[in-house]
Amino acid sequence: MNFINPTKGKMSIQEMVQDIVAFMEEEPSTSYKLIIGTDSQSREESCFVTAVIIHRVGKGARYYYYRKYMSHVKNLRHKIFTETSMSLDAVTQLKEEMSKTRYKDMDVEIHVDIGQNGDTKELIREVVGWVMGSGFKVKIKPDACGATKVADKYTK
Repeated sequence: MNFINPTKGKMSIQEMVQDIVAFMEEEPSTSYKLIIGTDSQSREESCFVTAVIIHRVGKGARYYYYRKYMSHVKNLRHKIFTETSMSLDAVTQLKEEMSKTRYKDMDVEIHVDIGQNGDTKELIREVVGWVMGSGFKVKIKPDACGATKVADKYTK
């Protein structure tokens, strides 16, 4: 799985974690939040983008993204569950790499592209329960900027 940083280009997950650690060590007394979110756009194929954001709370952020194309995404439910699964896969790999650093206990949020308005409201209980049951904090729209802003930007 290769991630892309808009400034530095392609990176392995190990290189991304090294970059995240270097970013945090620039201002070690500041608090940080690790955010993972996935969004998708369907055309002939569906383009799924998982974003990893390291947020220097109140002082900006740095992000990375991974793009994957899939065919046969049947419906909205399938799409949302695929997005959530991709975010959980990414956070599992990320936590494994982060465990090799002194930042192994990072505050992590999963941002999912569902909300109270629209067709996705029927999926909130299931998806939020799944993410929380996996041991992570979860944010939905309008607070899910990792999915709705960063990942969304690269699905087009």
